[in-house]
Amino acid sequence: MTLADELTGSWEPDQAEIDGANLTRFMAWLAETGRGEFADYQALWAESVRDPGWFWDAVWHFFDVRSESTPETALGTTDMPGAQWFPGATLNYATEVFRHETADRPAMVVAGEDAVTEWSWERLRGETAAFAAFLRSHDVGPGDRVVGYLPNVGEAVVAFLGAAAVGATWAVCNQDLAVGGVTARLGQLEPSVLVASDGSFYNGKRIDRSAELAEIRGQMPTLKATVLVPRLGTTPPDDVTPWSTVLEHDAPLEITPVPFEHPLWVLFSSGTTGTPKGIVHGHGGVVLEHLKYLALHLDLGPEDRFFWQSSTSWMMWNLLLGGLLVGSTIVTYDGSPTHGRTDYLWKVAADTGTTVLGAGAGYWLACAKEDLRPGTEFALDAVRAVGSTGSPLPASGYRWIQEGLGRRIPIVSASGGTDVVTAFIGGCPLVPIRAGELNVLCLGAAIEAWADGGTSVTEEAGELVVTKPMPSMPVFFWNDEGGAKYHDAYFDKYEGVWCHGDWLTITDRKSVVVHGRSDATLNRMGVRMGSAEIYNAVEGLAEVTDCLVVGCELDDGGYWMPLFVALADGVEFDDDLRAKIVAAIKTGASPRHVPDDVIAVPGIPRTMTGKRLEIPIKRILLGAKPSDVLTPSAVDRPDLLDVFAGHART
Repeated sequence: MTLADELTGSWEPDQAEIDGANLTRFMAWLAETGRGEFADYQALWAESVRDPGWFWDAVWHFFDVRSESTPETALGTTDMPGAQWFPGATLNYATEVFRHETADRPAMVVAGEDAVTEWSWERLRGETAAFAAFLRSHDVGPGDRVVGYLPNVGEAVVAFLGAAAVGATWAVCNQDLAVGGVTARLGQLEPSVLVASDGSFYNGKRIDRSAELAEIRGQMPTLKATVLVPRLGTTPPDDVTPWSTVLEHDAPLEITPVPFEHPLWVLFSSGTTGTPKGIVHGHGGVVLEHLKYLALHLDLGPEDRFFWQSSTSWMMWNLLLGGLLVGSTIVTYDGSPTHGRTDYLWKVAADTGTTVLGAGAGYWLACAKEDLRPGTEFALDAVRAVGSTGSPLPASGYRWIQEGLGRRIPIVSASGGTDVVTAFIGGCPLVPIRAGELNVLCLGAAIEAWADGGTSVTEEAGELVVTKPMPSMPVFFWNDEGGAKYHDAYFDKYEGVWCHGDWLTITDRKSVVVHGRSDATLNRMGVRMGSAEIYNAVEGLAEVTDCLVVGCELDDGGYWMPLFVALADGVEFDDDLRAKIVAAIKTGASPRHVPDDVIAVPGIPRTMTGKRLEIPIKRILLGAKPSDVLTPSAVDRPDLLDVFAGHART
């Protein structure tokens, strides 16, 4: 048997990997401190969700979280929503970052299509201190908001840390978002300071955003100051402060302690319908959750270089910053992951010495479709784990990553969301991985699959619910007095139980298969299937670059299930290709779920964070006007919506 035959996408840790894992050290510490002895991961998980207060108190002490005051307890009120975590504690995210400062390794590696630069911890501290001093000079502090219109550059990290240090609340939009989308998000926060870049480099092109920036500023009357990061080297207007002037504020880093639940940042829902919801997370909840996930599940530590391809608008950027909380060097990248070639992201990983590399599942599948071999093209020996999220990664994707690298490696697929800025389900360095499955329910995440009526099930599909509170659940939604929007988002279906909107199967081994959004499941004659199964079957075809399937309940009682496909350049849609697509679904998914129609379209519109618009498209196909269903600024290609409207069943 050759190595290629052995690279199945599955993985099992050897004893050395188990012995060296942070999670093994954590379990030993639990035993040494009398907190409990656990035979394996599943026993620890069971206790972590049976008694969340016990578990998160252990995380607090194991990582030695610094608080200016002693919390009264780990978990007070346990209601959802409204759980009270570590009442009385005062801390700051920035404190937990800079306690790892060292001269032995860089804090960040800042990469772009034009350059790679290492940032020392000294530089990160110095620029953060200068920006914090600048904010204080404009009377910005707790209760104020600082926002960014920035690509994924080092100054974005600095601006966030500086805002956190003074107790202000941070929010950011990537520059690929239209002006209307930016102002719909950041404008509702009534910010005091805007930090922006004059543009960026993407796929070899200079993209000047000066005009957009002027328009955005004009729609933010509360601004006290605007700071410009000169990515393109343009000259800022007279009423804008250059980043170089900010850095003239020579001051030590002063960090303001804040309550555990004090707003750290605001992330936003996709905003496909109406104004995007502002999801507010607190300092303490984010610190604890990211320490747990990154150190215990992803096994990150000080020797790692952590790189997750993301825009600043995606929650994975926030999780990437969490690498600083465990002393890792984080890698940021401002540019196209396919700059000049599909596997360019792998080149960035090689050039930056990345050890843990993550991206959206769509990127890995794009590489797999071309059967690329980055392991022979680039020096990737340092990469020890690969992460995937954003959508379910099929078993074929796991296999390709190992084949592409030419060696066994853990493929850590994760599922969570902006709502909790972490994963509910992810990886564990002590537990084997089967290709196509997420290998564990995360510690402290009381996840169950509920069938209709609220019955917990295993080995069959159900709604993803969370039955116990987690510290990184939102503190509140912005402009949601009384909490009605928050309640309706997660607790409307099951009172007191978080219903996430995903459809999943939990196996008897406690691994998980995610099928897609529960409101987008396909129901043929009472047999339900997740849309992900269809995508996994169809996207393996070289002729198809993207696809979308929906199930429409018609007024006459009928059920119409069309599949829309975007084709590779030069591919003609004919009866032979239609038959090939149908055969792939029959053999790779289910004969019962063969679509009624296969329709070629110029492209598949997605949200700005890359998610398919299954429910909005379904509504359009049932006769709704695109303008009544979707906010154009929330869609990457709004021009495509009229294409789908042309196929409506009215």
